[in-house]
Amino acid sequence: MSFLAATDGPRPGEVWLVGAGPGDPELLTLRAANALRRADLVLHDALPGRGVLRLVRAGATIIPVGKRKAAQATPQSTIIARMIAGARAGQRVVRLKGGDPFLFGRGGEEAAALAASGIPWRVVPGVTSGTAAPAAAGIPVTHRGIASAVTFVTGHDESGGLPTSVDWDALARSGATLVAFMALSCLDEMAVRLLAAGLLAGTPVSVISQASLPGQSTLASTLGACTLAVRRAGIPTPALVVIGRVAALGGTLGLVPDEAAPRIRDAATAS
Repeated sequence: MSFLAATDGPRPGEVWLVGAGPGDPELLTLRAANALRRADLVLHDALPGRGVLRLVRAGATIIPVGKRKAAQATPQSTIIARMIAGARAGQRVVRLKGGDPFLFGRGGEEAAALAASGIPWRVVPGVTSGTAAPAAAGIPVTHRGIASAVTFVTGHDESGGLPTSVDWDALARSGATLVAFMALSCLDEMAVRLLAAGLLAGTPVSVISQASLPGQSTLASTLGACTLAVRRAGIPTPALVVIGRVAALGGTLGLVPDEAAPRIRDAATAS
């Protein structure tokens, strides 16, 4: 099994785990677009931008299997069973995932299940929102003299709470940019943990909502004030949180806005 195939899309009986990127269809990779055009069955997440589904060929079966917090979700076992059944029926299957399949996308779990069932699979990497969302807001996650490392972390675990397996004290001491996925529901607790570990209340924070989509907006705040600012602003999801000195660079580097015209607000105006 190789990570990328020489063909343009899945063969009959194969499953491709495809990254859909952060939302803007123009950020889809060429390999991903070709896979969608050749697929017989597409099982897709609750994508932040559904424009990528327009690339699926007429006659293909499209099934939503997404998960959204506080909404009824398709069980992971059902998703895996559908992939396996489609492949065994000789279909060309695409499992379409937001961002990158192997970054908080459970792609590894699905690949392991496919391998255990003898189903050929491949992965098409996607543009992850971990770098795309900050970039769309004009924030470099690393910047010489400011941040030489970046850590990606999930904002909640399977139970919906702040992940207990993450060493928040070590993250606070690291000096690295912290990029938190799916973090709004646990932002209060995350901020408290980081503050208790010694991260300064004035540490810049940016919350980027609907990155790369027409509704994109950025809320600029600080670690000590961000939770209240987010509640007052009513930030829509999906949203990504950037914590660290680089977050203060948003809007200062002369980014030329695209047609989405991201709005940059600060904690003082969020109310």
